[in-house]
Amino acid sequence: MTTISLRHARVRYGPLEALHGVTVAAGPGLTVLLGRNGSGRTTALRALAGTVRLSAGAVVWDGVDVTRMPAHERARRGLCLVPERQAVFGSLTVRENLELASRSYGIALDAYPPLESLLARRAGTLSGGEQRMLALSRALLARARVVLVDEPAQGMSPPVAARTYELLSGLDACVVVAEQRLPPGLRGRAAVVHELRRGAVVFSGEAGEYESRAARRSASRPSA
Repeated sequence: MTTISLRHARVRYGPLEALHGVTVAAGPGLTVLLGRNGSGRTTALRALAGTVRLSAGAVVWDGVDVTRMPAHERARRGLCLVPERQAVFGSLTVRENLELASRSYGIALDAYPPLESLLARRAGTLSGGEQRMLALSRALLARARVVLVDEPAQGMSPPVAARTYELLSGLDACVVVAEQRLPPGLRGRAAVVHELRRGAVVFSGEAGEYESRAARRSASRPSA
Protein backbone atom coordinates (compact mmCIF):
# COMPACT_ATOMS: atom_id res chain seq x y z
CA MET A 1 0.00 0.00 0.00
CA THR A 2 1.78 3.12 -1.25
CA THR A 3 1.61 6.35 0.73
CA ILE A 4 3.33 9.71 0.34
CA SER A 5 3.11 12.83 2.48
CA LEU A 6 4.43 16.27 3.25
CA ARG A 7 5.12 16.85 6.93
CA HIS A 8 5.34 20.43 8.20
CA ALA A 9 6.73 21.39 4.79
CA ARG A 10 8.04 24.87 4.10
CA VAL A 11 9.15 26.09 0.68
CA ARG A 12 10.73 29.44 -0.09
CA TYR A 13 11.15 31.23 -3.40
CA GLY A 14 13.80 33.79 -2.52
CA PRO A 15 12.44 35.98 0.29
CA LEU A 16 8.87 34.68 -0.12
CA GLU A 17 7.57 31.58 1.64
CA ALA A 18 5.08 29.62 -0.51
CA LEU A 19 4.28 26.81 1.96
CA HIS A 20 3.91 27.55 5.67
CA GLY A 21 4.38 24.24 7.44
CA VAL A 22 2.01 22.21 5.25
CA THR A 23 1.09 18.66 6.25
CA VAL A 24 -0.85 16.58 3.71
CA ALA A 25 -1.05 12.82 3.27
CA ALA A 26 -2.01 10.67 0.29
CA GLY A 27 -2.63 6.95 0.17
CA PRO A 28 -4.05 4.48 -2.36
CA GLY A 29 -6.68 6.08 -4.56
CA LEU A 30 -7.23 9.73 -5.36
CA THR A 31 -6.12 12.77 -3.36
CA VAL A 32 -6.90 16.34 -4.45
CA LEU A 33 -4.84 19.40 -3.53
CA LEU A 34 -7.41 22.14 -3.98
CA GLY A 35 -6.87 25.88 -4.12
CA ARG A 36 -6.83 29.04 -6.18
CA ASN A 37 -3.77 30.38 -7.96
CA GLY A 38 -1.22 31.34 -5.34
CA SER A 39 -2.62 28.92 -2.77
CA GLY A 40 0.46 26.67 -2.82
CA ARG A 41 -1.18 23.62 -4.39
CA THR A 42 1.29 23.38 -7.30
CA THR A 43 4.25 23.99 -4.99
CA ALA A 44 3.03 21.17 -2.73
CA LEU A 45 2.82 18.84 -5.73
CA ARG A 46 6.33 19.79 -6.85
CA ALA A 47 7.65 19.32 -3.34
CA LEU A 48 6.33 15.75 -3.35
CA ALA A 49 8.05 15.18 -6.71
CA GLY A 50 11.31 16.74 -5.57
CA THR A 51 11.39 19.46 -8.23
CA VAL A 52 11.37 22.14 -5.52
CA ARG A 53 13.40 21.86 -2.31
CA LEU A 54 12.00 22.17 1.17
CA SER A 55 13.43 24.82 3.45
CA ALA A 56 12.00 22.85 6.41
CA GLY A 57 9.89 19.74 7.00
CA ALA A 58 9.97 16.41 5.23
CA VAL A 59 8.67 14.29 2.35
CA VAL A 60 7.88 10.75 3.49
CA TRP A 61 7.25 7.95 0.98
CA ASP A 62 6.13 4.57 2.32
CA GLY A 63 7.48 5.49 5.74
CA VAL A 64 10.91 6.54 4.45
CA ASP A 65 12.15 10.12 4.56
CA VAL A 66 13.02 11.00 0.94
CA THR A 67 13.41 14.75 1.45
CA ARG A 68 16.99 14.71 0.18
CA MET A 69 16.32 12.25 -2.65
CA PRO A 70 16.63 14.05 -6.02
CA ALA A 71 13.67 14.15 -8.40
CA HIS A 72 15.26 11.79 -10.96
CA GLU A 73 15.78 9.15 -8.28
CA ARG A 74 12.16 9.46 -7.11
CA ALA A 75 11.12 8.98 -10.75
CA ARG A 76 13.33 5.91 -11.07
CA ARG A 77 11.67 4.44 -7.98
CA GLY A 78 8.18 4.84 -9.41
CA LEU A 79 7.03 8.45 -9.08
CA CYS A 80 5.55 10.15 -12.14
CA LEU A 81 4.90 13.92 -12.31
CA VAL A 82 2.69 15.47 -15.01
CA PRO A 83 3.20 19.25 -14.74
CA GLU A 84 0.67 21.82 -15.90
CA ARG A 85 2.97 23.06 -18.68
CA GLN A 86 5.66 21.45 -20.86
CA ALA A 87 4.40 17.96 -20.04
CA VAL A 88 5.19 16.54 -23.51
CA PHE A 89 8.16 16.68 -25.87
CA GLY A 90 6.91 19.18 -28.44
CA SER A 91 9.52 18.41 -31.11
CA LEU A 92 8.67 14.69 -31.09
CA THR A 93 5.64 13.07 -32.67
CA VAL A 94 2.79 11.70 -30.59
CA ARG A 95 4.00 8.17 -31.37
CA GLU A 96 7.54 9.00 -30.25
CA ASN A 97 6.25 10.54 -27.02
CA LEU A 98 4.31 7.36 -26.26
CA GLU A 99 7.23 5.10 -27.19
CA LEU A 100 9.43 6.89 -24.66
CA ALA A 101 7.09 5.53 -21.99
CA SER A 102 6.48 2.10 -23.54
CA ARG A 103 7.01 0.34 -26.86
CA SER A 104 3.56 -1.14 -26.38
CA TYR A 105 1.21 1.83 -26.09
CA GLY A 106 -2.16 0.29 -26.95
CA ILE A 107 -3.41 1.10 -23.43
CA ALA A 108 -2.92 4.80 -24.16
CA LEU A 109 -4.96 4.65 -27.36
CA ASP A 110 -7.70 2.73 -25.57
CA ALA A 111 -7.75 5.42 -22.88
CA TYR A 112 -7.81 8.30 -25.38
CA PRO A 113 -8.92 7.07 -28.85
CA PRO A 114 -8.51 10.54 -30.49
CA LEU A 115 -4.72 10.13 -30.16
CA GLU A 116 -4.64 7.35 -32.75
CA SER A 117 -5.26 9.73 -35.65
CA LEU A 118 -2.61 12.09 -34.26
CA LEU A 119 0.28 9.61 -33.97
CA ALA A 120 2.29 11.18 -36.78
CA ARG A 121 1.76 14.77 -35.59
CA ARG A 122 4.39 16.66 -33.63
CA ALA A 123 3.22 17.05 -30.07
CA GLY A 124 3.93 20.79 -30.10
CA THR A 125 1.26 21.31 -32.78
CA LEU A 126 -1.54 19.74 -30.71
CA SER A 127 -4.23 21.70 -28.90
CA GLY A 128 -3.97 22.14 -25.15
CA GLY A 129 -6.52 19.40 -24.49
CA GLU A 130 -4.79 17.00 -26.89
CA GLN A 131 -1.46 17.63 -25.19
CA ARG A 132 -3.04 16.85 -21.81
CA MET A 133 -4.37 13.57 -23.21
CA LEU A 134 -0.89 12.69 -24.48
CA ALA A 135 0.80 13.64 -21.19
CA LEU A 136 -1.66 11.59 -19.17
CA SER A 137 -1.33 8.65 -21.58
CA ARG A 138 2.40 8.62 -20.89
CA ALA A 139 1.63 8.59 -17.15
CA LEU A 140 -0.71 5.62 -17.64
CA LEU A 141 2.01 3.74 -19.52
CA ALA A 142 4.59 4.42 -16.82
CA ARG A 143 2.73 2.15 -14.35
CA ALA A 144 4.05 4.33 -11.54
CA ARG A 145 3.39 3.77 -7.85
CA VAL A 146 2.84 7.50 -7.27
CA VAL A 147 1.21 9.69 -9.95
CA LEU A 148 1.20 13.48 -9.46
CA VAL A 149 -0.81 15.58 -11.93
CA ASP A 150 -1.24 19.36 -12.04
CA GLU A 151 -4.68 20.24 -13.47
CA PRO A 152 -5.23 16.97 -15.35
CA ALA A 153 -8.33 18.03 -17.29
CA GLN A 154 -7.13 21.47 -18.40
CA GLY A 155 -8.35 22.25 -21.93
CA MET A 156 -10.44 19.08 -22.17
CA SER A 157 -14.12 18.85 -23.07
CA PRO A 158 -16.42 17.78 -20.18
CA PRO A 159 -16.78 14.17 -21.44
CA VAL A 160 -13.00 13.76 -21.85
CA ALA A 161 -12.41 15.38 -18.44
CA ALA A 162 -14.83 12.91 -16.85
CA ARG A 163 -13.06 10.06 -18.65
CA THR A 164 -9.73 11.34 -17.34
CA TYR A 165 -10.90 11.21 -13.73
CA GLU A 166 -12.33 7.75 -14.34
CA LEU A 167 -8.90 6.62 -15.54
CA LEU A 168 -7.02 8.26 -12.66
CA SER A 169 -9.42 6.80 -10.09
CA GLY A 170 -8.90 3.33 -11.55
CA LEU A 171 -5.11 3.33 -11.30
CA ASP A 172 -3.45 0.92 -8.90
CA ALA A 173 -1.39 3.77 -7.49
CA CYS A 174 -1.31 6.67 -5.10
CA VAL A 175 -2.70 9.51 -7.26
CA VAL A 176 -2.43 13.17 -6.24
CA VAL A 177 -3.91 15.93 -8.41
CA ALA A 178 -3.80 19.71 -8.03
CA GLU A 179 -6.95 21.57 -9.02
CA GLN A 180 -8.45 25.05 -8.61
CA ARG A 181 -11.89 23.65 -7.80
CA LEU A 182 -13.44 20.23 -7.20
CA PRO A 183 -13.93 18.71 -10.67
CA PRO A 184 -17.42 17.53 -11.67
CA GLY A 185 -15.83 14.25 -12.80
CA LEU A 186 -14.74 13.62 -9.22
CA ARG A 187 -18.13 13.98 -7.59
CA GLY A 188 -19.46 10.69 -6.34
CA ARG A 189 -16.00 9.11 -6.28
CA ALA A 190 -14.04 8.26 -3.16
CA ALA A 191 -11.35 10.91 -2.78
CA VAL A 192 -9.51 12.85 -0.10
CA VAL A 193 -9.37 16.64 -0.38
CA HIS A 194 -6.79 19.00 1.09
CA GLU A 195 -7.72 22.65 0.52
CA LEU A 196 -4.91 25.19 0.60
CA ARG A 197 -5.09 28.95 0.99
CA ARG A 198 -2.06 31.24 0.98
CA GLY A 199 0.32 28.37 1.60
CA ALA A 200 -1.57 26.74 4.48
CA VAL A 201 -4.04 23.84 4.74
CA VAL A 202 -7.53 25.00 5.72
CA PHE A 203 -9.44 21.75 5.19
CA SER A 204 -8.64 18.03 5.03
CA GLY A 205 -11.33 15.40 4.61
CA GLU A 206 -13.43 13.36 2.19
CA ALA A 207 -14.65 14.95 -1.05
CA GLY A 208 -18.29 14.53 0.04
CA GLU A 209 -17.57 16.34 3.30
CA TYR A 210 -15.91 19.17 1.38
CA GLU A 211 -18.93 19.50 -0.94
CA SER A 212 -21.36 19.59 2.00
CA ARG A 213 -19.25 22.22 3.72
CA ALA A 214 -19.08 24.34 0.57
CA ALA A 215 -22.87 24.05 0.09
CA ARG A 216 -23.49 25.22 3.65
CA ARG A 217 -21.18 28.20 3.17
CA SER A 218 -22.97 29.12 -0.05
CA ALA A 219 -26.42 28.84 1.58
CA SER A 220 -25.36 31.05 4.48
CA ARG A 221 -24.28 33.95 2.26
CA PRO A 222 -26.80 36.80 2.15
CA SER A 223 -28.56 37.19 -1.19
CA ALA A 224 -27.95 40.33 -3.21
